[in-house]
Amino acid sequence: MLFPNYPLEDYKRHQGEIDAAIQNTLAKGHYILGDEVTAFEQEFAKFVGTKHAIGVANGTDSIEVILRALDLGKDARIAVPSHTAVASISAIVRAGATPVFVDVESDKFTLCADSLEKTLSSPAGENLKAVLVVHLYGQPADMTRIQALCVKHNLIIIEDCAQCHGAVHHGKQVGSMGRAASFSFYPTKNLGAIGDGGGITTNDDALAARIRSIRQYGWKERYISAIEGVNSRLDELQAAILRVKLKSLAASNARRQQIAALYTKLLPRTVTPPVCRTDCEHVYHLYVVRTKQRDALLKHLLAKGIPAALHYPAAVHQQPAYAHITKLSNPLPNTDVLVPEILSLPLHPYISDETVEFTAEAVRAFPVA
Repeated sequence: MLFPNYPLEDYKRHQGEIDAAIQNTLAKGHYILGDEVTAFEQEFAKFVGTKHAIGVANGTDSIEVILRALDLGKDARIAVPSHTAVASISAIVRAGATPVFVDVESDKFTLCADSLEKTLSSPAGENLKAVLVVHLYGQPADMTRIQALCVKHNLIIIEDCAQCHGAVHHGKQVGSMGRAASFSFYPTKNLGAIGDGGGITTNDDALAARIRSIRQYGWKERYISAIEGVNSRLDELQAAILRVKLKSLAASNARRQQIAALYTKLLPRTVTPPVCRTDCEHVYHLYVVRTKQRDALLKHLLAKGIPAALHYPAAVHQQPAYAHITKLSNPLPNTDVLVPEILSLPLHPYISDETVEFTAEAVRAFPVA
């Protein structure tokens, strides 16, 4: 099969270990915040290189819980790229804060430090308390410049690592460079559960304690809410599954990088391949190219049975639900130009070199206007 289903193929490759882990968890009879969650939290913290990892129900919740734990105050604004999954913005709004959209780099698609700097010196930057840095498509953002700006302006950095498990920025894992970081374990992620799941990493002991309390009703002791919290707990079964998959994440990411390198070698100059940031490791959650004839090329590929896709068909500031907050932000020229040009080609660890060659040949065969 040229295009095996992902994440089904991921389950098949680990089926024996996953099935055994599920049976072992069921036999324990402890299904909420038990040994499997504790063990996964310890193993994931070690993988990322942080003191703490806290499991929550999904990636959207992880951002919301971080913001609740930071308690940034009424009317706090959070800088965030508009070119991201809508979950990044939804979580900010759910936490009671206001998103302020910033532009992305035209070649690497992550938060543009120049745009952030302009925001900070404009009315849009008033009452800005934090920056949600989205490491998009597997690419680490420009943390060197972003960290310098945040130190200068006393802003908190929160990392959104939903698409970047295992990526490295100048020798440091993403998820270890901000005050806290959010992860999604949605099934299609580089590290995916078989259902929903999310996680938070941090080196801040006090913040970690507050996050653990908030994820379960604000409890410090059972049934007594010391602070206002939510119900957002990583499931024991999903934690057991994630423990199995975590062991092979580095190898899976290495295969993604091999596939990406082959695409870049074979694709014609009519499309622009993704650009990897210097001294960083891109883990290619998605392989996103740019082309002026995006819609026509997408139709061409789908007609040949190639499951190309759009990530994303509209930036968040272009979507009706968030039109009312767009006026708070400065113009986003890079985002507006790239959205109608981006196209995701098939990539996951279980596609073959033959699949890449077939897809690249189909792109080469597309009649350029």
